[in-house]
Amino acid sequence: MSRKIRIGTRDSKLALWQANYIQMKLKINGVESELVLIKSDGEQNLTTPLYEMGVQGIFTRALDISLLQNKIDIAVHSLKDVPTQIADNLTLAAVPQRGNFKDVLVYKEKIPQDSLNYVVATSSLRRSAQWLHRYKIHQTTILRGNINTRLAKLHENRTWDAALFAAAGIERINLDVPNMIELDWMIPAPAQGALGIISRIDDFEINQICKLLEHPQTRITCGFERKFLRKLMGGCSMPIGGLAQVINNQLYFKGCVLTIDGKKMSYVEVCGSENNIEVLLEEAVGNLIEDGGGEIIKTFKN
Repeated sequence: MSRKIRIGTRDSKLALWQANYIQMKLKINGVESELVLIKSDGEQNLTTPLYEMGVQGIFTRALDISLLQNKIDIAVHSLKDVPTQIADNLTLAAVPQRGNFKDVLVYKEKIPQDSLNYVVATSSLRRSAQWLHRYKIHQTTILRGNINTRLAKLHENRTWDAALFAAAGIERINLDVPNMIELDWMIPAPAQGALGIISRIDDFEINQICKLLEHPQTRITCGFERKFLRKLMGGCSMPIGGLAQVINNQLYFKGCVLTIDGKKMSYVEVCGSENNIEVLLEEAVGNLIEDGGGEIIKTFKN
């Protein structure tokens, strides 16, 4: 290929790790590329209204707009941040192999206990709701910013005991976090730990190259989780968890939806052939709604 692929990325440490990882994978396959740092939406000169482009997603919008304006060839995202409805004229060209999908607790001194007054900071309604469902007397509070910023805020705040993070983010930028517990009981966000490569739908050459980055099983499992999320009409503002895994050609899925205060949770588990995805998906969504999930979702819509 004569042209050098332009990889769009934001400038946070995690975003740069993700972009460099994809650049390395392309180089292994003999494809040259360069990183293009993209500024936030407000700094871009937009000629077309966002609603006409079909562009959504607070974390992905700037890169997707740059794709549509032909400033870059591919955009590298955390797949959990990619809206389930991809923008017009763009496509999810590749889903590389998934990393660690778990959530982790980073604590300062005290390990959480049911009877302990405990304040946990998080940027995620899903994490907050699941935490409050498990630890009834604990409190959660809002924590925003990139990973480094959130870790710094945790240690600066005297009233906070711990904070919740995605394990993949901490691992990818190689942070030294001594007091950390993996939360095997917490159901992750759909597609957590996976990357998504977005390209223009009509760029045949780029889309062929992106196939080199594809991991079919991750596409299947994350695709199932994202369809589950979309059928429930959920997004970043709704506490929905979903995890699919393929073991011996069987797809195992568990999902949940909770009220923001964590007092009510609807939970579902299904298992079936990976060749029967759509039937399994309908079963998962139907069972969750019947288990009280429908009423919980109504409260968000209202």
